[in-house]
Amino acid sequence: MSIKQNLNEIKRRVAEAAQAAGRDPAGIKIIAAVKTRSIEEVLEILEAGLRDIGDNRVQEAAARQSAIRQKFPDVAWHMIGHLQRNKVRQALDIFDIIQSVDSERLAKELDRRAKEKGIRVPILIEVNTSGEETKYGIPVDSAIDLVKKIANLQNLLVRGLMTLGPLSPEAGRSRAAFAGLRRLSESLKALNLPNVEMAHLSMGMTDDLEAAIAEGANMVRIGRALFGQRSG
Repeated sequence: MSIKQNLNEIKRRVAEAAQAAGRDPAGIKIIAAVKTRSIEEVLEILEAGLRDIGDNRVQEAAARQSAIRQKFPDVAWHMIGHLQRNKVRQALDIFDIIQSVDSERLAKELDRRAKEKGIRVPILIEVNTSGEETKYGIPVDSAIDLVKKIANLQNLLVRGLMTLGPLSPEAGRSRAAFAGLRRLSESLKALNLPNVEMAHLSMGMTDDLEAAIAEGANMVRIGRALFGQRSG
């Protein structure tokens, strides 16, 4: 199928999952995860109507953006991969939101660089809900303490949480991980911390988006189902 057909199929899956959960599909944002994809593929998904791009690497995102910004100035760029502190300054020139903040050191560097630029940066806290050692993210039981510390950084705006589902194909494990992120979001919301708003739950990918939407995801990051099996 074409990328446009793939996008329509993802929209159908999102709509069905939302309706099953008693939710409005319009409230769920599809983010194209473009790691390893060519500029031509990214342009194709934008021409199909998507306007949210998620990239894992600063250098690749910079190259894509220089080729795409002029034609599609309304694209929102999401950093969804691990961000190294030495790439923060460049990342702030590229991304509209950083979804992968998982340490106080990274948050402080983002805050420092944002202050230099005179901006306030929307971020999500990446949480390791599966407990898998191969994944980035703050452990669930340390997440509230991290958010409390970040709440005091005046140039960062915590706008929600992000997680990756477990590698296990068992749907129950994914659902449990996503439920854990939802509960964490609810706990943080109840604290009414400054500069913290639990507006977004970014969770769910090609294989587990239905489970994520059932647990409240309003951002799903889709790569393989959009672009096919060519890579990634």
